Amino acid sequence: MDDTLTGKVALVAGATRGAGRQIAVQLGAQGATVYLTGRSTRAHRSEMDRDETIEQTAELVRAAGGTAVPVQVDHLVPEQVERLVAQIDAEQGRLDVLVNAIWGAETLFSWDKKLWEDSLETGRHILRLAVDTHIITSHYALPLLIRRPGGLVVGMTDGTEEYNRTNYRVSFFYDLAKTSVLRMAFAQAKELESYGATAVALTPGWMRSEIMLEHFGVTEANWRDALAKEPHFAISESPAYVGRAVAALAADPEVARWNGRSVSSGQLAQEYGFTDLDGSRPDCWRYLVEVQDAGKPADVTGYR
Repeated sequence: MDDTLTGKVALVAGATRGAGRQIAVQLGAQGATVYLTGRSTRAHRSEMDRDETIEQTAELVRAAGGTAVPVQVDHLVPEQVERLVAQIDAEQGRLDVLVNAIWGAETLFSWDKKLWEDSLETGRHILRLAVDTHIITSHYALPLLIRRPGGLVVGMTDGTEEYNRTNYRVSFFYDLAKTSVLRMAFAQAKELESYGATAVALTPGWMRSEIMLEHFGVTEANWRDALAKEPHFAISESPAYVGRAVAALAADPEVARWNGRSVSSGQLAQEYGFTDLDGSRPDCWRYLVEVQDAGKPADVTGYR
């Protein structure tokens, strides 16, 4: 742990697992007080019915030397989000970093169905999980964040603005969900600029989340065994990589230079000098364009 973010208060909305979990850990490891939310606790599972809980995330934050406050919140319920922000205000009187990392639709979308073939009910639920949650959370949290200049809002998505502008993300609802986050960050940047706050959209690369590791039948310890099935998985990164990206943004006194922009973990690693857990700096989105999408054999030389 270092004290780069000591005195700062962060809210990581959607910290049960994946990127949100490690963002909370990395912010805590640099001294921030981290409020972390999710629907799943040891006493209650969300609709995804997975083992990960916000209590586990809190334990990881504390093990990294940070201060963690887990709060069960369904970010589709405005009253719960309003109570959460009131709690942060009462206990801390400030909010310096808001990370909208809520998702929870990994098992809902279809890769092989057109819009008119897909379930409209499911598709609209995906959009509520991916878009409405971010809107509701920002609506209640931003008045607290702008009390002091220097606040940071990070909207977590999949794909940079440049990549998503020219590449269809296979599923109508997935494409719309992830692209919407990019535009929300841009819009919030315009509204926050005069208050001295910054909003960015941030994407990890091919991230080794719990669900992705399960998909390939590997663990973080032996993830390279998945290369036999998918050689391009060699460019993948741990969730800690994007967590370190958020921590670097939060610690940057000149973070306003990123306002309204779409950035990736690999891009920020080059800018700030942090690495993934193995000491490498994967640059996934450049690799996807120049190697995988170009139909070239898997070769991460020069990309991590």
